[in-house]
Parts: sequence; structure tokens; C-alpha cells
Amino acid sequence: MVIDRVFKAFSDLNRRQIIKLLRQRAMYPSELADLLGVSKPTVSEHLKILHTAGLVEKERQGNNILYFLNTSILEEAAYYIIEIIDKESK
Repeated sequence: MVIDRVFKAFSDLNRRQIIKLLRQRAMYPSELADLLGVSKPTVSEHLKILHTAGLVEKERQGNNILYFLNTSILEEAAYYIIEIIDKESK
């Protein structure tokens, strides 16, 4: 289920930070690695998990891959959580 992959993606601090950074603008893995202070392979692994969850999309630009946030999946996760809260408050 998509929501399970989304919650798995959110379970790691670095992945949550990547999502926050990609909210600002699309970035290359090397930029994310520099901003997070982690290795490029580490960022690549996090991006793979985020992409599998549908939270990020990628676009090849020459030899580089540009990553950007897929806000529709974030909205879907937010609606899921709101639905749970609304049912519990009634």
C-alpha cells in the first residue's frame, strides 16, 4: 500500500530533511549531500526510498538527475491522517 511506503519514508530524519529541502526547490543529489553533511551514496539510498514511496520524482538532465517533490502524495498522506483524527474526535 502506498501509505505504508510513505510512513516508512518519513521514519528517517534525513529523509524528512530531504523532503523539506525539496519543498524549496528541485535539487541534485550532490546538493542534498552537501546540505545534509552526508555522503552521496547515503543520499542516493534515501532518494531511492522516497522515490519508491512516490514522494519524489526525478528528471534526467544530461549526466545528472534532478529530484523534485511530488506534493500530491504528501497531500494524500495528510488526508489519510486527517481522516483518522476526524474519526477519533467524533
